[in-house]
Amino acid sequence: MNLVELFRTNDAVTLSYLMAVLQDEGIDAVLLDQHTSVLEGSIGAIMRRVVVPEKDEEAARAILADIAPHELPEKKGEGA
Repeated sequence: MNLVELFRTNDAVTLSYLMAVLQDEGIDAVLLDQHTSVLEGSIGAIMRRVVVPEKDEEAARAILADIAPHELPEKKGEGA
């Protein structure tokens, strides 16, 4: 199963909310770098990443656009 990075941040509240919403929608999201982020002392050097199965990427991006449109990362391959 291929995973796609959906979101990256150090904001614990946003991460918790996004993971809960994705789970409620039946999307099996995974939070990466959570333990590494804590080990580095929570200075913000290592962001935690939310990844989703490739098959759920479109639905997950739509959910993210509703939750945090200002933090929506540009999808790879778009733009210049």
